[in-house]
Amino acid sequence: MLPLILLTLVLLWQCVLIGYTYTLAGNAADEAARAAAVDGDCEGAARRHVEGAWASGASVDCGVPSGGMVTVTVTLRTPVLFPGSITFPWRVDGKAAAVWEGKDR
Repeated sequence: MLPLILLTLVLLWQCVLIGYTYTLAGNAADEAARAAAVDGDCEGAARRHVEGAWASGASVDCGVPSGGMVTVTVTLRTPVLFPGSITFPWRVDGKAAAVWEGKDR
């Protein structure tokens, strides 16, 4: 019974890490979109909101304002069991948009 309990705990912990990765990606994208909407540092805002082990594999795509909106995508890698160790081969995307309030380009 003990191996089954340990396996269940490991799987639950991995689910927590996956969920936290989605949360980090979404929050970083939201903050970056707010910064980009007012001509701020989009990529810098996203990177300030991505922590520790997730920061090394992060990529930020600050879109060009179009149609009165600016869209940002933050892509993170999900760690396997321990942040800072190996990561899964797939990536987690966080997307956000904000109303463009900056100067006309």
